[in-house]
Amino acid sequence: MKTTFQNTVSARLSPSSHHVRSGFTLLEMVIVLGIIAMIMGGAIFTMQKISDSGAITVVDGDFSSINNGLQSYKTNAGHYPSEQQGLKALVEKPGSAPRPRRWTQIMDKVPRDPWDNEYIYKYPGSKDRSRPELISLGKDGLEGTEDDMSSQDE
Repeated sequence: MKTTFQNTVSARLSPSSHHVRSGFTLLEMVIVLGIIAMIMGGAIFTMQKISDSGAITVVDGDFSSINNGLQSYKTNAGHYPSEQQGLKALVEKPGSAPRPRRWTQIMDKVPRDPWDNEYIYKYPGSKDRSRPELISLGKDGLEGTEDDMSSQDE
């Protein structure tokens, strides 16, 4: 008869015994990394869309802020700045005509749109000629494309 020790050793070495696996195979690791990559790709795509909508909100806020500054300029000067004077008239006293009768610095600097383009200033505006118009060139930075935004759009 075999001793208990021999039974235990032979049970451990026999091919029919159950092995406890430890670790992962290379294939399992590649599959898990692929799933993680797909999740991250989807998250980045979603964040890009959120970023674009955030940029549009920033443009709307800038339009409101700049329009308030232009209204203050008109109250002090008696008129809006000319296109030649532009939005710089809110930061520095214009040296060209029409000169403001009273001038105060309204803004520390003129903001740039979220894509780092200058806002375009038009007076009179293209839709409402009694008010100035502000235009952001949008993400592509080109004038006259579908991503342009105007302060006179509804």
